[in-house]
Amino acid sequence: MRVLITLTLTISLLIIGMAARVDAQIAVPSVQLPDAARNLPSLPDIGAEPLIAVGDTLAQARIDRITGLLRDRRDRVEPDRYGQPAVRGVLVATGINDAMIARAQQDGFALIDRERIAGLDLDIARFAVPRGQSLARAQKRLAKRLPDAAIDADHLYFASGPGGTLPAATLASAPASPAGAPLGLIDGGVAAHPSVAGRVEQRGFASGAPAASRHGTAVASLLIGDGTVRGAAPGRRLAAADVYGSDPAGGNASAIARALGWLAERGVAVTTISLVGPDNKLLAIAVSRAQQRGMLIVAAVGNDGPAAPPAYPASYKGVFAVTGVDARDRALPEAGRALHVDFAAPGAGVLAATGGASTDRLRGTSFAAPLVAGRLAQRYAAPATGQIAAAVTALVLEARDLGKKGRDKIYGHGLICGTCGGR
Repeated sequence: MRVLITLTLTISLLIIGMAARVDAQIAVPSVQLPDAARNLPSLPDIGAEPLIAVGDTLAQARIDRITGLLRDRRDRVEPDRYGQPAVRGVLVATGINDAMIARAQQDGFALIDRERIAGLDLDIARFAVPRGQSLARAQKRLAKRLPDAAIDADHLYFASGPGGTLPAATLASAPASPAGAPLGLIDGGVAAHPSVAGRVEQRGFASGAPAASRHGTAVASLLIGDGTVRGAAPGRRLAAADVYGSDPAGGNASAIARALGWLAERGVAVTTISLVGPDNKLLAIAVSRAQQRGMLIVAAVGNDGPAAPPAYPASYKGVFAVTGVDARDRALPEAGRALHVDFAAPGAGVLAATGGASTDRLRGTSFAAPLVAGRLAQRYAAPATGQIAAAVTALVLEARDLGKKGRDKIYGHGLICGTCGGR
């Protein structure tokens, strides 16, 4: 009872904050910082040495992935001042006006473009880094020159599970003006698997997009699949934003921000983002603006292990951060971390669509997030801040407690959709 009262009070404060229409991050559900002394749950059949080895392997794999990306796509990608991969030679600014743009241009930062994301009431400008300067150095210079603006690199975000393009697959489609608000997805494109065909509206936010992808198709099927693959919200419609396409620098913060704007315009109430990357000023503002419009965002914590840096957007306040569990309801050893974990869902051996006619059993927190999102969407069908309290309370009551009694830092409120994913 005490937990339920606390949750209700937290959500009430959220609704008051959203009505104030400020850019501060909202807090639903309440944020809980990780316990530094307890990074992984107790796994009876994994000894201390193998567990450490797994952590070391995951950490090295993450380093190798970033290093390989920076090497193989050096013409499009470079590190920011913290070593995080971002679009080469581009800085993104928000909270900027004409006078600020003029000052930046005087310092050699050419304006690439300026756009307004109508669905978020958000203006962004992109600047080209001066010739001969690294992204890291230019970022410091422009931030110092424009202290009242939010300046950041255009960081890249990665799928939290196995992916790959499906060049021969037909894209799923849907009527142009479907009735009712769809669920939202920001990922790769979705193939026309029979489980989702005819119910997916798609839009591209990268060159070559929308284009069918294995990861996007899998996540979509776990959201709305009805047939061979049954999702957590079977039969519902989906608005899918492809932020990758064929772009070597796809999955960037500005593409995700534009995708959020489109989904907000479409009246989406619940959006799934099974992508991970660093904190980013543009993305943080875009997430906040979407939340202020009543959108609830569910995100995976990633698969880089608990020693990896906190994953975003899962770590933003108000985002539902989801981890994955195996067939014995133990947290996946490779599950990443966020500044809070809210729910767990099946993340191993999950049956999902992987192409126009194929299915597979997949592993990763990517495939846990849509199961939570689908269950949430069953309780929150349209953006309405006055309905958030009831929807979140119902989801918390549905969760089956795992780990330490009550909410904990590994499983959050507990397991959602435990029999989903073909388990």
